[in-house]
Amino acid sequence: MRSDNLSWAGTPQDFILLGVSDRPWLELSLFMVLLVTYVLSMLGNVTIILLSRLDPQLQSPMYVFLSHLSFLDLCYTTTTVPQMLVNMGSSRKTISYGGCTVQYALFHWLGCTECLVLATMALDRFVAICEPLRYALIMHRALCHQLVAVTWVSGFGNSLVQVALTVQLPFCGRQVLNNFFCEVPAMIKLSCADTAVNDATLAGLVGFFLLLPLAFILLSYGLIARAVLRIRSATGRRKAFGTCSSHLVVVSLFYLPAIYMYLQPPSHYSQEQGKFISLFYSVITPLLNPFIYTLRNKEVKKALARLLGQIWRLCQR
Repeated sequence: MRSDNLSWAGTPQDFILLGVSDRPWLELSLFMVLLVTYVLSMLGNVTIILLSRLDPQLQSPMYVFLSHLSFLDLCYTTTTVPQMLVNMGSSRKTISYGGCTVQYALFHWLGCTECLVLATMALDRFVAICEPLRYALIMHRALCHQLVAVTWVSGFGNSLVQVALTVQLPFCGRQVLNNFFCEVPAMIKLSCADTAVNDATLAGLVGFFLLLPLAFILLSYGLIARAVLRIRSATGRRKAFGTCSSHLVVVSLFYLPAIYMYLQPPSHYSQEQGKFISLFYSVITPLLNPFIYTLRNKEVKKALARLLGQIWRLCQR
């Protein structure tokens, strides 16, 4: 009886990831776009990490957090894009059950950690602008590393809970995910069991790890705006707002699609809409982040110029 039941609703061997296979004329162009995007994202984020580690003028807490954000984006795209490229270049659009589990476990770990890293970056900007005289005392290097460690451990805890609940779900019939990669909402939608516990847990964790950090970020910038408006010098106000603008753009690019994606009940989750939203914040956002910080940050641009100059001089020898 148990073996018959498992054959009907048990652990599948493989999942089919449809991607855009229902629109075959898009596959080649999307493959090329994803390949170029992935290469540029890797180059951009590796450059930010190298600059933050090697340049002596980029050793402030802000760049510690920025290097971790770039590392997260690097891992984020590597978790999903290579599998997408393999599937688009093959007639078999499959991923193993184990591979799927690892993919959504890493994806949710990294995504949750990024939410918290963005909140720590807002804290850093708040202290820098509202408590400038005590900035070095408050945001010392040990505290920065402790905050980063907490974000990684918290993200892992969220992922562990999600995986523990999702692997218990039975799947019936043909295992087809109308997505580019494996995600928890898509897995819940595919299950043939009662997913009320999964829905409630996902909603609770989303509220805690997505909305609370966002509320903290908005509160921090509300206090920052109040402090900046008290600055009498127009130049001082522009400089203060300039140090925050890049972070605000990155927060918007990450949080807006994530909120749209995860605040709807998983039982009402639309795989058709969800797969393109997932594609945006898992591929496009990690690509844009390093360019936003490079183009809008004079210190990063100067550090990049110094690094390129050093490379040029080495090539001339």
